[in-house]
Amino acid sequence: MRIISLNLNGIRSAATKGALKWLGQQHADVICVQELKAQESDLSDEHLAVVHNDRSMAGHFYAAKKKGYSGVGLYSAIAPTRIVRGIGVEEFDDEGRVLRADFDSAKTPVSVVSLYLPSGSASEDRQASKFRFLDVFFPVMSDWMNEHRKTGREFILCGDWNIAHKEIDLKNWKGNLKNSGFLPEERAWLTRIFDELGWVDVFRQLDQRPDQYTWWSQRGQARAKNVGWRIDYQIATPGIAALAQSTFIHTADKFSDHAPLVIDY
Repeated sequence: MRIISLNLNGIRSAATKGALKWLGQQHADVICVQELKAQESDLSDEHLAVVHNDRSMAGHFYAAKKKGYSGVGLYSAIAPTRIVRGIGVEEFDDEGRVLRADFDSAKTPVSVVSLYLPSGSASEDRQASKFRFLDVFFPVMSDWMNEHRKTGREFILCGDWNIAHKEIDLKNWKGNLKNSGFLPEERAWLTRIFDELGWVDVFRQLDQRPDQYTWWSQRGQARAKNVGWRIDYQIATPGIAALAQSTFIHTADKFSDHAPLVIDY
């Protein structure tokens, strides 16, 4: 099973840069996308499915109420058994941040979740909103882990988490200790996800090298100089995390300010 996650920074913009065409060529089973910046009514046939040759992956979307803002989506090669939009918290469901797809046709049921956590870099108000999201999402992740342990359902949570976990996960960590995305409270929250709840950072399990980033500022030639952050993750339950075999971050093409994260299970 190949799963890809990519923050598009606007699905219509990324499509014009070849993102959906490239995604279609990767033989993925599930593709998670974030930051649609579009309502479903804005999407053309080009955006509604990822197509390559005779293969078509149908899209499922959860747009924000605010136009041109946030939103997540998921394309899959086989039809999900169930789609769940949101987490039951109006503040964040209105922003289209969590989309869960259940696949129950295989021997082991699997759920893949496309996630877009709030960014707090714009203002103190947005950082406060980010902290509120972390507070309400922790018990959701706890519930999903309990569901895994009770039923055997495996989960893979893909997306832009807007947090670099450790110093290895961003180039200029010393200069960002007081900045959103690398605040001690945010990093401690991720540590609790891994150490207390038992979730696995699948990329880091497979690749311990430094300088592996998925996002770069659009200022100062950050991408050309690889002055980046690793803020896009696939975070999974231990059973399916143990089946991960290989991973890569595709940097040869520039579809948005993020790069696709690909993992084969």
